[in-house]
Amino acid sequence: MFSQTTEYALRAMALLAYYPDQLVPTPNLAEETKVPPTYLAKVLQQLAGAELISGRRGVGGGYKLTKPASEIKLLDVINAVTPIKRIKTCPLGLTDHGPNLCPLHRRMDNAAKQMIDLFDGVSLADLINQRDGSKPLCDKAKAAKLTVSVSKK
Repeated sequence: MFSQTTEYALRAMALLAYYPDQLVPTPNLAEETKVPPTYLAKVLQQLAGAELISGRRGVGGGYKLTKPASEIKLLDVINAVTPIKRIKTCPLGLTDHGPNLCPLHRRMDNAAKQMIDLFDGVSLADLINQRDGSKPLCDKAKAAKLTVSVSKK
């Protein structure tokens, strides 16, 4: 359903949300998110272009969120790399359809609307602070360490 780029962007942003106001080096991001470093570099450029993250090169460099995780919706991340688009008129350009979508395109547009509504309602903070189930990108031991680390901030 989602592109690999979108998956990688969501992984990177979830990881950065665990380290508010800290620069996370790109090699660490790649290792923790299990994203190939060269692919991750491209994804990080897109996220930086959308002003969701900022980066610094060199020794002590890395990436961090530009605003609190509570202010970044999953939809922001998705739209930075592969926007979800609504269908407003017939994609085939059929003049007799105009704004009245056929059953296929109406269903596709409804699905896009549901996706937008679902992901616009969840922030990165919601994702990493969820109490039930497992934490994104973490095994239980690491999740316990991250919870302690994040709660000290």
